[in-house]
Amino acid sequence: MVAGEAADVKGAEDVPGPAAGAEKGPPDMRSGVAELLQVRAEAERGPSPGATGQQHARGKLTVRERLDLLFDPGTFREIEQLRRHRATGFGLQDRRPSTDGVVTGWGKVAGRTVFVYAHDFRIFGGSLGEAHAEKIHKVMDLAEAAGAPLVSLNDGAGARIQEGVTALAGYGGIFRRIVRASGVIPQISVILGPCAGGATYAPALTDFVFMVRDTSQMYITGPDVVKAVTGEDVTHEQLGGAQVHGSVSGAATHVCDSERECLEEVRYLLSLLPSNNRELPPVVPADDPPDRRSEALLDIVPPDPKRSYDMRAVIEEIVDHGEFFELHSRWATNIICAFARFEGHVVGIVGNQPAAMAGVLDIHASEKAARFVQTCDAFSIPLVTLVDVPGFLPGTDQEHDGIIRHGAKLLYAYCNATVPRVQVILRKAYGGAYIVMDSRSIGADLSFAWPTNEIAVMGAEGAANVVFRREIAAAPDPEAVRAQRIKEYRQELMHPYYAAQRGLVDDVIDPADTRAVLVDALAMLRSKDARLPSRKHGNLPM
Repeated sequence: MVAGEAADVKGAEDVPGPAAGAEKGPPDMRSGVAELLQVRAEAERGPSPGATGQQHARGKLTVRERLDLLFDPGTFREIEQLRRHRATGFGLQDRRPSTDGVVTGWGKVAGRTVFVYAHDFRIFGGSLGEAHAEKIHKVMDLAEAAGAPLVSLNDGAGARIQEGVTALAGYGGIFRRIVRASGVIPQISVILGPCAGGATYAPALTDFVFMVRDTSQMYITGPDVVKAVTGEDVTHEQLGGAQVHGSVSGAATHVCDSERECLEEVRYLLSLLPSNNRELPPVVPADDPPDRRSEALLDIVPPDPKRSYDMRAVIEEIVDHGEFFELHSRWATNIICAFARFEGHVVGIVGNQPAAMAGVLDIHASEKAARFVQTCDAFSIPLVTLVDVPGFLPGTDQEHDGIIRHGAKLLYAYCNATVPRVQVILRKAYGGAYIVMDSRSIGADLSFAWPTNEIAVMGAEGAANVVFRREIAAAPDPEAVRAQRIKEYRQELMHPYYAAQRGLVDDVIDPADTRAVLVDALAMLRSKDARLPSRKHGNLPM
């Protein structure tokens, strides 16, 4: 851990590596193999039973138990198991356990290769030193070279203070590799204990972050430092627990109730992702009829634009078997980002959520959706955008905090995406938010609308108040004139076929046929080949 940070590592026992005092080789091969098996068994067993008991007492599994849950049985292949640090001073020369507090290797998840590095909190509190970092660098390089996902199981106390700047340099090597592999292979961080200081930037740079209630914490500076500097008295959980990052900061993609559930969810997410950016996501047999009609959609979405409903109910009706995997479900809840399947093929879904803040776009919703769109585009996952948006959230807080800059992130992500993109306008789509939600004008391949759609610069009431302001103010009966002008504006510019007549919507469809329309559209676009101009990279708004 770095200066100023604190972590509870009491009871994390460290023992010398096996065969530490051996001076000469075995007399024959059979005895050599027997010794090897003993050495491996000791390394896999790890520290004393007391250290394991303390890990369990904290409500946490051991590193080997976690790996058993992540990988298909019998498939994990460990590398550099016998690696030990070479640091001296502060008593380290007398404590040189095998693995140096991190287990690295690869295995199979549903039959597909996945790489992993996993901290062992029982050894040096899972802290990172030179040898520890080099093991991680090695497995990261292998994952990138092999074109396979990388999962990190984080349960460590930060940089190893006794090793000084070499520990900090080790983090630098991790960060550089994460960025280099970004968009090349899926990278998933699982927080299963403390993750503090500079160590937090590794999860922050990866594609997905999982946390577990009551046992996971992430923060730059711990409660003691916060209290010393600001006077705030805050607990580890209040400062950087799973609930905080799942619903307030947005740093956690997924929050789970237990380690077992968490690792099951990681396995499921991996089943939805390609191994690398040169492959397509895995396809599963499709036994949900592609042309299945859903009459329920006629009732789920109220025609009155002021009434709310749950967009999740719409998604359940149109995707295979109603199954989808939602990301950031407790953060920026006014927009939904989820993976699902159509006809067995993985698709990313972005949808406004009228049940939260009327589905309006704000800073957090824009950032959440932009990140998701960018992730889907990086890994060749088509996008379906379900639109029911009243606009961007007004207010001085939003403007002063940079809604223009943050909203531009979502606009940039869509404009930059080359994967198949299909838009469905369920109900209202007003102003700049209509454009940003993957309209035809910014590159959506196809746009469909339900008969209840209203596409306009703003709602009829607001538009009438602006366009006919003077006439309404001068009228003997302003309310009657306002009502008449609202009706006229809606009939002239907001009827369901206005955008279709001008080629901005490809078709107005029966809501019950939405699934069939999307299945056909996505099948047609599966061979889409769109390329961006040659450039080093774009300059996206940060």
